[in-house]
Amino acid sequence: MIYLDYQATTPLAPEAFEAMLPWLRDDFANPHSAHGAGRRAKAAVEVAREQVAALLPEGGRVSFTSGATEALNWALKGVGPGRIVTLATEHAAVLDTVEALARGGREVIVMPVGADGLVDPDVARAAIGPGTALVAAMLVNNEIGVIQPVAELARLAHTVGALMLCDAVQGFGRAAVPEACDLVAVSAHKVHGPKGIGALWVRDGIALEPLMHGGGQEAGGRSGTLSPALCVGFGVAARLMAELKEADAAHVDGLWRAAMGRLLGRHPGRVPGSTKPQGLEVELQSGSEAASWTPEQVRGDGWWLNGSAIARYHGNLNIRRDGLDVARLMSDLRDVAFSAGSACASGSGRSSHVLRAIGLTEAQARSSIRIGFGRYTTEEELGEAIERIVAAADAQRIAA
Repeated sequence: MIYLDYQATTPLAPEAFEAMLPWLRDDFANPHSAHGAGRRAKAAVEVAREQVAALLPEGGRVSFTSGATEALNWALKGVGPGRIVTLATEHAAVLDTVEALARGGREVIVMPVGADGLVDPDVARAAIGPGTALVAAMLVNNEIGVIQPVAELARLAHTVGALMLCDAVQGFGRAAVPEACDLVAVSAHKVHGPKGIGALWVRDGIALEPLMHGGGQEAGGRSGTLSPALCVGFGVAARLMAELKEADAAHVDGLWRAAMGRLLGRHPGRVPGSTKPQGLEVELQSGSEAASWTPEQVRGDGWWLNGSAIARYHGNLNIRRDGLDVARLMSDLRDVAFSAGSACASGSGRSSHVLRAIGLTEAQARSSIRIGFGRYTTEEELGEAIERIVAAADAQRIAA
């Protein structure tokens, strides 16, 4: 199996797995108990909390949750009265939650984005006005990898006295979380940690209404017994993200260049206004040339890149080919794990709301695939997978 679905979940780091084992097998005490075994478990949880916090802004506290979905729900539902402003390309954990709040009478503004997946500054300034309580935006989009200007959105929010909630799930440890954020949601299994645990970072001085009532064991009043094993695994994964950040980034950038070179180099065309042939690796490394690219210009042999070619995380390659039967493609390549969209929306029967938000038609959205790669992906694996994806897509076109 060639695994290329890193946005859905990442492979568990071996170091995190080994660190978790003792807390699953031997040191199983409740970290909220007062006896010695409980205190040892509590100490391990606090070490993990510090490791996660090290990748987040200073001046706040980390509350462990069951995952980012809980963290986002807590932040959105726990703020005081006022308007909530968010983006059309947010995760369902945000969009479905604000929709529910709107049905209850909360004022909600969902801002559109451009073809590159980025919010227009003028649109943001108009939406984030007096009466806004919270602005919610994803740092790195889970479907198209686009990096939103969260720092600028936070500045606009603070100008009118609002809080800034950042969904940093895909960017945690990969892109710096802006210091201006007030609330940050993260998840372990997107950074080579275990599933079933996430966290909400809350700036000092901000109080949220509890999402769940009970023992109030966690900072901020979050109730529920923590799993030391999950906390430890999350902590070790976060520590590795910090330690390997530069190496991981260089590896991912290399994979991105190789992937784009294979896709674009198959049928070189010309970028409008450019004298250089498109698809050559030298162009992919050329900042001045790349800065002039639009999503429509980054293509090769019928393949198109969805979202900004510049403001994006390079471990996310979302591409489309008109007329592509994605279900057939996935059936033909069962030993290659890639995605037709967000794993959280799989089985819904709906095309990607993110792709529709950037202006794609229903047919174009349904002919798009997402290839996600990272720390444990080899260039050989990625190259083989792309060659097979392209060959299978070519076979569809010939058969048609």
